Amino acid sequence: MLDVTRLRVLLAVARTGSLTAAARELHYAQPSVSHHLARLEAETGAKLIQRAGRGIRLTEAGRLLAERASDIVGRLDAAAEELAAHVGLQTGRVRLAAFPSALGTFIPEAAALLRKSHPGLRLELTETEPPEALRLLRAGRVDVAVMFRYDDTAPEAPGLQLIHLWDEPSYLITPGPGFVEAGSPESDEADLGAFTDAAWIAGCDRCRSHLFDLCDKAGFEPRISFTSDDIVAVQALVAAGIGVTVLPALALRAHRHPDVTARRVPGSTRHVFAAVYGHPPHPSATEVLVAALRDSL
Repeated sequence: MLDVTRLRVLLAVARTGSLTAAARELHYAQPSVSHHLARLEAETGAKLIQRAGRGIRLTEAGRLLAERASDIVGRLDAAAEELAAHVGLQTGRVRLAAFPSALGTFIPEAAALLRKSHPGLRLELTETEPPEALRLLRAGRVDVAVMFRYDDTAPEAPGLQLIHLWDEPSYLITPGPGFVEAGSPESDEADLGAFTDAAWIAGCDRCRSHLFDLCDKAGFEPRISFTSDDIVAVQALVAAGIGVTVLPALALRAHRHPDVTARRVPGSTRHVFAAVYGHPPHPSATEVLVAALRDSL
């Protein structure tokens, strides 16, 4: 059986790139780091590190083991946190990763609800897009990941439970002030096909893929002139006439430039979920955080 302490040493070496830096990070003597690595190589029967100039680097076997070790150590640390916070939720922490427009809209309300109901529970927030949020969740570095997907998004990896929070429409964002409300006399849906020659502004990888899918259905491939997941910058570029884009409703709720027009895109719905690891029952801290997220919407 692999020793967890030695796996932590391997992870430190992978992060820092040297035995000296790993020893400093772990508060070990350097010979102790070398000893742990030698024992780990003996346990696995594989060479895990090799010299590279004045430093060291992981071998292919070392990189593979470090990737798995990251998940293993993360889950063990998460279990320790869950046990520490289990009794009465009087103390402890719960960790949440979420995409930017969620953090700019309903997450602060959820945080306030959680603080009111469980003042001893410390909430830690990480801003990141869904793929990285789910990677952190699988590695045990966060307890809940607020993420989104579209109907055309590839299936998520197994082992996760997706708890539906809400669905939201997408809007074509073009220069000029205005917001076309559903049911108004001007509420014709956006015609992406009218913008085949326009310059387009793309967002994160998941949103970019969805944009290409929408444009493909409209009969063209968008010409991407700029890429950013900063909704303030994207809307400013549109207002300046640099290009057009598609944004979900939460992005417009988080920030709305006065000099852009938003028109609903048919067939584009973004589904927002709270993702948790494994199957119920979940740790108490995770459950109360998910409840706060639901109550904030």
